[in-house]
Amino acid sequence: MREWLHLKQIPRTGWVRAGVDLPESVAAHSWGMSILAMHLCPEELDRMRVIELCIVHDLPEVIVGDLTPHDDTSSKSYDEHEAMKKLAPQWLDRFEEYEAQETAESKFVKYLDKLDMALMARLYEDSQGLDLSEFIQSAREVIGETNLK
Repeated sequence: MREWLHLKQIPRTGWVRAGVDLPESVAAHSWGMSILAMHLCPEELDRMRVIELCIVHDLPEVIVGDLTPHDDTSSKSYDEHEAMKKLAPQWLDRFEEYEAQETAESKFVKYLDKLDMALMARLYEDSQGLDLSEFIQSAREVIGETNLK
C-alpha cells in the first residue's frame, strides 16, 4: 500500500516541461478527475466504477513514470500493464477496462482525464501567465469544443 502513495510525489511531466511552477502531482490529477466524476457523472453510468477508474488509471506511473507524447511510448502499454500486475493485481480489471476504452464508464473517464487537464491548464495560465494552449487543444480533440466550455 505504501508504494501506491508514491503517486502523490510524482509531478505531472507535461506541466514540468511547460514551466509550471509547483505543478500538481499525478495523484492530485486523479483526485481532480474523481471530484469531477462526482459532479458530472451521468445517472446511467455506474458512478462508483467511474471513480474507481479515475483513481487507478495512472497508478502504474509509480513504476513507469508519467510519460507524455514527447516521450518514447512504444512500450508504454506493456510496461504499465506489468506495473499494474505488480502494484495492485486486485484492480487490474479496472486498469484494463480503462485502457480498452470499450465501456461507457471508461470512455467517460477518458473525457474527465482531458477535462481535468484543460481546467488545470486554464488555472496555470491565469495564475502563472503561461501559454498552455497545447494542453487545451489536446483536450478539444477528445472532448470537443462545446463540452470543453
